[in-house]
Amino acid sequence: MKAIIADDEPLLAKHLVARLAQLWPQLEIAGVAANGIEAREMIEGLRPEFAFLDIRMPGLSGLEVVQALAPEVRTSCRVVFVTAYDEFAVQAFEREAVDYLLKPVSDDRLAAAIERLQRMSPAPAGAQSDAQSDAQSDDLLRRLQELLPKPAEHLRWVRASVGNDVRLVATDEVCYFQAADKYTAVFTRDAELLIRTPIKELTEQLDPEQFWQVHRGTLVNVRQIVTARHDTFGRVTLKLKDRPEAVAVSRGHAHLFRQM
Repeated sequence: MKAIIADDEPLLAKHLVARLAQLWPQLEIAGVAANGIEAREMIEGLRPEFAFLDIRMPGLSGLEVVQALAPEVRTSCRVVFVTAYDEFAVQAFEREAVDYLLKPVSDDRLAAAIERLQRMSPAPAGAQSDAQSDAQSDDLLRRLQELLPKPAEHLRWVRASVGNDVRLVATDEVCYFQAADKYTAVFTRDAELLIRTPIKELTEQLDPEQFWQVHRGTLVNVRQIVTARHDTFGRVTLKLKDRPEAVAVSRGHAHLFRQM
């Protein structure tokens, strides 16, 4: 059994290779592609039984890779999509019986995907290559593309150094960012990490609907805000869902939490 992996994030691809080696040692990873064009070439050249395809890649998306394959190749390769999209897209994959892995990939979810793939013996090449099967496959891919939310070009991950390691932190997991000397502190539910990206650059890269600037040096994940407390001097502090400390709001940004 052979598989290829396609992901333009080298650390995420390396992580998936390592976890597959641990959880499915019989599976041979025949190649790792850094973009959609390489993925298509690998699938057509190596003819793997399985392909783990990122949704969003340079050149071709994961869905476009599958569309570009010759019918006999497409029907002989089981595809698992890898996605960083929200629950809406995940539900779409589930309804259409196309498996997915949600980044960052957990061992439990990967083990479930492996079990599903092992139960599915690969279809012989050309077994479903008639016009009706091709039309159904194309319709499935088209509907999946329509259901997927349009990807916003906002920062989804930050890379923080932890000793000699680099930790990938999804921005959804960040409670708030705060300027700290030459670094920026990243506060998650259970950690405080440091990155080199200044607050000004983060402000330009993050989704402004999710991260609000509440101070010159502070960006808060609005999904974390539980209450905004106003004191008798007009100062505002925020209580967050997953952090014990209060976050101060500057006077220049207090209007964001003006009492109605």
